[in-house]
Amino acid sequence: MNQPHKPTSYCDAVSRMEADNLHKIYHDTAYGFPILDDNELFERLVLEINQAGLSWNTILQKQQNFKKAYSQFKVQVVANYGDKDVTRLLQDAGIIRNRLKVHAAIHNAQVILWLQESYGSFSAWLDHHHPLVLTDWMKLFKKTFKFTGGEIVNEFLMSIGYLDGSHVDGCPIREKVIASNPKFLNF
Repeated sequence: MNQPHKPTSYCDAVSRMEADNLHKIYHDTAYGFPILDDNELFERLVLEINQAGLSWNTILQKQQNFKKAYSQFKVQVVANYGDKDVTRLLQDAGIIRNRLKVHAAIHNAQVILWLQESYGSFSAWLDHHHPLVLTDWMKLFKKTFKFTGGEIVNEFLMSIGYLDGSHVDGCPIREKVIASNPKFLNF
């Protein structure tokens, strides 16, 4: 009797990769760990948005290019981007040249500035709404940000420790994530 094919988890897949593989580095050092800095949260949001329709590998390979193109993801700077910046970004082969994604990054930086004024920080806004179930997070993000569909919101929140699921039980990195006290523990 044939056994149904069990999909390989991200944790299982990276466990077989070389130590310098971008996926392994991301999995072992960033995925699921809490982020408090608004610029780093903005970076993760922009990267998740840009991954839509593409492989995460593509984004990891271009991460440093994104960082350079988007002024080190300084929210204040990106929020003030104008037409020349949009043109520059759309001509930058080192990043994803999608007009909707570029405009979303600028708009979302402006929203984060408003969240900083209203809540003190993007991180504090997330904390203010935590805990929510994924469907409620999706509604909130759709109302607040641009280009934030369900999968983007899910991956963003898992990647910063607000939702569980970044690592499977038995993954040694899950233990490190748990030790970092991610928000999903307080659900």
